[in-house]
Amino acid sequence: MTTPEFEHSLLINAAPTRVMAAFFDPHALAAWWQTVRSVTTPRPLGIYAVEWDPTPDADEVLGRLGGVFHGTVMEYLAGREFFVADAWWLPPDGDPIGPMSLEVSCAMDGPACRLRVRQTGFDENVRWRRYYAVIARGWQLSLAELKQFVENA
Repeated sequence: MTTPEFEHSLLINAAPTRVMAAFFDPHALAAWWQTVRSVTTPRPLGIYAVEWDPTPDADEVLGRLGGVFHGTVMEYLAGREFFVADAWWLPPDGDPIGPMSLEVSCAMDGPACRLRVRQTGFDENVRWRRYYAVIARGWQLSLAELKQFVENA
């Protein structure tokens, strides 16, 4: 079996600095990622914490979705990339899932910016496999929202 992870890239018609800024601005995060609170510090050893309201329905394996995702920004290059390590998802119910990492990068690709998002970290069990199955769809929807948000702002 392969180790699950999430990796996705998409073209956004905006400058990389605008795209990257949307990962650290609380108003932008609320708009495209539907966060209710966030503390994100764009610098090495900065905090990266976002919170979502709990979902009314529960997943059969993970329980209610939402909760908090947090980690430490280990690398930050303005307008280019950032890397969050020692990241954990704290669901509204049940045990945390982690540690994992989140890598985000932007680079010009012709007239557009290519955004790449990669989330990794895994322990062989049913909860981890289900986590990646659930977040893949969530990330894809959220990144489509990010594209619309940045292009139409």
